[in-house]
Amino acid sequence: MFKPVSGKPDHAQTEERILEFWEREGIFQKLVKKNQGRPPFRFIDGPITANNPNGMGVHHAWGRTYKDIYQRVKAMKGRDQRYQNGFDCQGLWVEVEVEQELGLNSKRDILDYGLDKFSQKCRQRVDTCAEAVVGASKRLGQWMDWENSYFTYTDANIEYIWHFLKKCHENGWLYVGHTCMPWCPRCGTSLSQHELLDAYKDLTHDAVYLALPIKERENEHILVWTTTPWTLAANTAVAINPELTYLKVKQEGRVLYVSEGAGSALEGDHEVLGKLSGKELVGLRYQGPFDELEAQEGSDHRIIPWKEVSETEGTGIVHIAPGCGQEDFKLSQEFDLQVVAPLDDAGVYVEGFGELSGQFAGNVAQMVFDSLKEKGYLYKTEKYTHRYPTCWRCGEELVFRLVDEWFIRCDEIRPLMLEAARQVRWIPAHVGKLMEDWLNNMRDWCISRKRFWGLPLPFYRCSCGELVIVGSRAELEKLAVSGLEGLRELHRPWIDEVKIKCSRCGEEVSRITEVGDCWLDAGIVPFSTLRYLDKDKSYWQKWFP
Repeated sequence: MFKPVSGKPDHAQTEERILEFWEREGIFQKLVKKNQGRPPFRFIDGPITANNPNGMGVHHAWGRTYKDIYQRVKAMKGRDQRYQNGFDCQGLWVEVEVEQELGLNSKRDILDYGLDKFSQKCRQRVDTCAEAVVGASKRLGQWMDWENSYFTYTDANIEYIWHFLKKCHENGWLYVGHTCMPWCPRCGTSLSQHELLDAYKDLTHDAVYLALPIKERENEHILVWTTTPWTLAANTAVAINPELTYLKVKQEGRVLYVSEGAGSALEGDHEVLGKLSGKELVGLRYQGPFDELEAQEGSDHRIIPWKEVSETEGTGIVHIAPGCGQEDFKLSQEFDLQVVAPLDDAGVYVEGFGELSGQFAGNVAQMVFDSLKEKGYLYKTEKYTHRYPTCWRCGEELVFRLVDEWFIRCDEIRPLMLEAARQVRWIPAHVGKLMEDWLNNMRDWCISRKRFWGLPLPFYRCSCGELVIVGSRAELEKLAVSGLEGLRELHRPWIDEVKIKCSRCGEEVSRITEVGDCWLDAGIVPFSTLRYLDKDKSYWQKWFP
């Protein structure tokens, strides 16, 4: 009655036989046709990054299995579906892999190789990897309309983002921010807040304690601590907590100030002369650790109050370098501190920093210690393990750097997103709370990247102050006065050749060189794939959730 079966089934062979049957009989196509015109199930594929020549990792297969199950169940219930797969195609993650393939390791290497050739290599990698993903997904048994996959590198997807950015500008949400950003010196670009979420690693660095002389008091010093010695050349203030208690200590003929809870930082015999409130130190001036540098000319080093200073580590006296840290920069605006910016985009000291100029920030710890020792400021050094941010794409340790970046202001958007998030059925439910926490703490979105293979930001800023945000290719062609003949696609370097005429002063204006944050690419997909800008809105009205 039954055919005999083997005790050792060949699962791979069975799967291949089923796949061949589906293909031969057109099973997927029959399913799609059966449900056409019936009530729709609106599913939008969050795109997989086409950056793995082997197809996908186990985590991708896991997510794709969930997607396939949901669509199959809805199909069994007779729901019409689009079955559109998607590919994320741009951004630094693709660039890094192409750099490795070509043996390149910096932005300068890319420019020397040729930006046109590099962009073509990036596109080729995406296309090759997308083909591998499709093959692996079919082998997994996933049903999608593979021939109708969307790619975020297309001109169409880019134009939709241009339209979005123009709307942001019209709403007053787009602005240039001069601020300290987390910066990858290898990749030569800043990272946004969400890119730091999983970027911290336990790393060991050389921390330093230094005793800086108080100008108003003879032979009295503040004991300062930092885990980033390279930033000391940019010091313009120190911060203390006005509500903490500080010790006045005599050691080896000089007086030191340190918070009471951090007294263990002191080494050797010492005598406690007294205690005082932190607010009694606020306003005092001190000798900076690198006052001799040209870049420090005019700096007025003083002690400022900051309630965030703790005594759980260090000395309870925090070194402030506004050109090298986000919180430091905010304090500089609050207390009108001088801002010294020491690094170029490769993490190398610029001119004005003495023997440090031309040196990579990650290599100067010993030079800093030697300089402090020579001046009599060095108290001690130690190996210190702490959580420190790294580039999530290439693994390089980050620095913080003062730069101009483009932001989308989120104050008006945040309540709208919170309300939308509350309408979502989150699985599991606690994810909804995580999303709400994220939105409540969401800062303005840094959307610019100083890189190459990505969405070209359509910002034309004239020296006279006029700013034009181009909303489409057609609009660009209308405004352009040169460079259109070589515009093969909306990517660098071809887009960089297009110039427009300033409506205010008549000068020719180039596009800013930055590209957009790759998270814009996938974020616009619900609009670009569902034809939001078409004059005929029937497709949009049917398929938008």
